Amino acid sequence: MAEAGIKLQESWKTRLAGEFASPYMQSLKSFLEDEKAAGKQIFPKGAEYFRALDLTPIENVRVVILGQDPYHGPGQAHGLCFSVQPGVRIPPSLVNIYKEMKSDLGIEPIRHGFLESWARQGVLLLNSVLTVEQARAASHQGKGWERFTDAVIRLVNDECENVVFILWGSYAQKKAAFVDTSRHLVLRSPHPSPLSAHNGFFGSRPFSKANAYLSSHGRQPIDWQLPADPGAAG
Repeated sequence: MAEAGIKLQESWKTRLAGEFASPYMQSLKSFLEDEKAAGKQIFPKGAEYFRALDLTPIENVRVVILGQDPYHGPGQAHGLCFSVQPGVRIPPSLVNIYKEMKSDLGIEPIRHGFLESWARQGVLLLNSVLTVEQARAASHQGKGWERFTDAVIRLVNDECENVVFILWGSYAQKKAAFVDTSRHLVLRSPHPSPLSAHNGFFGSRPFSKANAYLSSHGRQPIDWQLPADPGAAG
């Protein structure tokens, strides 16, 4: 897939070459090509399938936040979990993430949902599944993406030191269950979805905990304050 006009940041491309060459990824590539040939609208656009990896080289990873699927509405998904493109209404889970940021760090909620500035600082905003068909939630689950993103998480676990894994909800917690807690910090809480946020997400203080851990291990903390102008993220 990387050879089909889809760019991938070099540190990941080198380490994931074996995944791209494997039968399951060739099958996934064929599936996506067939879906597009059938006229189906796939999100995000092809150049942004690996946006999370492109913005966060493995040597820069300080925090990992795991999502499940891309948003399936027009103009929303751009390759980073929980993030939407500028000008798009902030999704309910991200509204709750902003509420917890205010409670935890005193950061006033921003008026957009574009999280690229986090990614550029070393926050790997990784969905488990990297594509979806428009208006069909979870339509690309079980096609191979989960195996690929497992390989990404395993690389971070094995090659990086003192990374904070923020795992919201049971899906993310199961996916990263193998992370070595002797070398990394794993923060678990319920998902920020309106269905579960009041069951322990609010008050979990993941942002201050992540920064305290990074600082205690000589790593630069994350500036969680997003720029007021989403265009200033880069």
